[in-house]
Amino acid sequence: MKLRKVTAASAVVLALAVTATACGGDKKDDAGSSGSGGGKIKIGIKYDQPGLGLKQPDGSFSGFDVDVATYVAKQLGYKPSQIEWVETKSADRENALQRGDVKFIAASYSITDERKQKVDFAGPYLLAHQDLLVKKDSKISKGTDLNGKRLCSVTGSTSAQNVQKSIAPKANLRNLPGYSECLAGLQSGSVDALTTDDSILAGYAAQDKYKGQFKLTGLKLSNENYGIGVKKGDSATVDKINKALEQMVSDKSWDKAVAKNFGSAYKNEPAPKIGQIVK
Repeated sequence: MKLRKVTAASAVVLALAVTATACGGDKKDDAGSSGSGGGKIKIGIKYDQPGLGLKQPDGSFSGFDVDVATYVAKQLGYKPSQIEWVETKSADRENALQRGDVKFIAASYSITDERKQKVDFAGPYLLAHQDLLVKKDSKISKGTDLNGKRLCSVTGSTSAQNVQKSIAPKANLRNLPGYSECLAGLQSGSVDALTTDDSILAGYAAQDKYKGQFKLTGLKLSNENYGIGVKKGDSATVDKINKALEQMVSDKSWDKAVAKNFGSAYKNEPAPKIGQIVK
């Protein structure tokens, strides 16, 4: 009889443990759950782009993409403390979504037909353009002024090659490992101009150590429609994010985030219409 009582008690304990484990699992949202607000949400961003997505020395994160993603997450039911930021480099963004590493990605992610074959996009939430950053007193004001000048971009980027191919065939290209190196070269005078998306350039130029030293030329060499990447087929999340972006524009939080992160050197386009891609 005593043995039976112990066995029955053990069965009750086991049943309670299984129930507790099941309930605990429902609270998690590891980028694959349809629920929201109960646990964590994983969001992909850049860690190395001032003004867009930057990991600070103290472990915090800043930038326009971070602010947009935080606002969207709030509309989905998540507090900032429930966000887990995941670094998603450009070459791994599609894979991160396909693997389910993140729920969505906000990382200067231009919407293209090729990418839309692999992932779905909400937005766009920002229209950027390829541009030039030069010293404040530079006489470079148009693309052809780059002929004979030293044009810097990051190794692996096609931005500088696009400029040389289309408007300044005699530009001298300088490829450096990162934008910080190009900025340092621009500051010292070893290069005459830096090219990539104007939003990226504005973010770098707005850093305290560079404030007031550089200017954007406003050439608008391309249209870059930044969207929020979502796993292919997850139309429900796309719809929710689009509604959140519309709300962010409506309540002026979008304008505040632009002014906060890009500085006065950035002459931004108005907030784009959801689903409206500028070619």
